[in-house]
Amino acid sequence: MNFWSSSQETATGLCSRFRGWRLLGPGLLWTAVFCLFPLVVVLAVSLATRGTYGGILWEFSPDNYRDLLHPLYGRIFGQSLLLAGMTTGICLALGFPLAYYIARLPPRRQALWLIFIMIPFWTNFLVRTYAWMFILRTEGLLNTVLLQWHLISAPLDLLYSNQAVLLGLVYGYLPFMVLPLYAAIERIDPALIEAAWDLYADRWSLFRRVLIPLTKPGIIAGCVLVFIPSLGAYLTPDLLGGARSMMIGNLIQHEYLVARDWPLGSALSIVLMIIVMSSLLWYFRAQSPQTRERGGL
Repeated sequence: MNFWSSSQETATGLCSRFRGWRLLGPGLLWTAVFCLFPLVVVLAVSLATRGTYGGILWEFSPDNYRDLLHPLYGRIFGQSLLLAGMTTGICLALGFPLAYYIARLPPRRQALWLIFIMIPFWTNFLVRTYAWMFILRTEGLLNTVLLQWHLISAPLDLLYSNQAVLLGLVYGYLPFMVLPLYAAIERIDPALIEAAWDLYADRWSLFRRVLIPLTKPGIIAGCVLVFIPSLGAYLTPDLLGGARSMMIGNLIQHEYLVARDWPLGSALSIVLMIIVMSSLLWYFRAQSPQTRERGGL
């Protein structure tokens, strides 16, 4: 009797496992074909050699990674990390008070503010970037208004600078910071804040000892969601910064489409992916065990 019952349990377990793999199979196949396989191809190309007139020679060579040690590439990587870090910091400084304000509104007004934040996404990103070019150029809207109000005597050179790139990145990725912060703040029990006031906590103590620890998952998620796309941005630096504000994404685009040096472009892509994966690893390690059990935000 025990033999038949154990055999039946084993068969049932095998069937359930087979059914589980059958359900996971299409997703795993899709991931392998359209995610893992392209990464393997990029890695293989990064270890190949550029042909005389472009193209790829399948000869193993680590020279592409050795070339990345050139000071020029180091400067571009440093500038990209600096701009992405500044974008993340500014978005956090602007997004936290905005998210806190929205989270403390009545539900109907919260929905209205969230719609206002999402409205820019209804317009193509390229169109929005061209709008900033119209605003920041020498004969643009901003300089025209400042000249008419006699606040400046000559047009400001705003376009094609790191400041213009930073402005465009902050404008483009601020919602990615506000939304996770709003989700974290909205879940805070108001009684905790009232208890802090009852214990005579000032605004700075309330912010540092209550809000920051309780919204840490939202802060980390927002920083990751802003830092990663900012680091790989190429359209905003290309249109608002020009050649003087080249970032990693622009360099990869140049190597692939202009210089036709696919191995070097692939090596740059691999290094960028390593930086991105390091950021994601930091995000998962920084999460508390309770947040991991809930599945994050």
